[in-house]
Amino acid sequence: MAEESKYAIHAAARDGRVPIVESLLNADPKLAKRMDEDGRLPIHWAASANNFEIVSLLVQQKDFDPDVQDDIGWTPLMIAVSVKDSDKVVDLLLSKGADVNQKTLHFVASKANLDLARKLLEQKPPASTRVRDKRGQYPLHRAAAVGSVPMANLLIKNRSPLNATDSSGYTALHHAVAEGHGDTAVALLKAGAETDKKDMDGCLALDLAPDRDVRKYIEREMEREGIEL
Repeated sequence: MAEESKYAIHAAARDGRVPIVESLLNADPKLAKRMDEDGRLPIHWAASANNFEIVSLLVQQKDFDPDVQDDIGWTPLMIAVSVKDSDKVVDLLLSKGADVNQKTLHFVASKANLDLARKLLEQKPPASTRVRDKRGQYPLHRAAAVGSVPMANLLIKNRSPLNATDSSGYTALHHAVAEGHGDTAVALLKAGAETDKKDMDGCLALDLAPDRDVRKYIEREMEREGIEL
């Protein structure tokens, strides 16, 4: 029971209980900076729950840090952009100066959330398409892996490296082909993706096609575009 009481504000933030969060903060504002066993503050849980009212209460607290990380390195903004329909919370965190380059574009690309990607790219300063994650991936790798042609094109338009390899030696093209996303592979090739790069196992991107139909589709579309493979 003592442990539950210690993290009562975290539970309330997670469950969306606004009056309890408000009451606890009024009694002890320092609770906003209390970390739970996962190194999470109440703001992390409020962002995860996509609760605008509670996030609003927490960002108003003294010395609020919009880029505070939990034990695995997630900031409130990173959590918020990973949640569906979180525009209001994202906008609020951005207004408080949250860093858009804490790999937020990676999460947005993974969700193929085009509107949110545009919003991050329009910030001043804008989110960078040239930030790598722990696997050496750029947001474009993520967009290719989920097969989002519009996202891939948006990232390329905003100076994303096109032929960079991740820690497995995969380019964005490798990811698109391996996941069977022929349309995305074609978009990358039309943008100038190189076909002669090999991964750590010595495989070209086209070698990773999950079946003959995917490979034949890519070859046919490239022939139609007049691009040699």
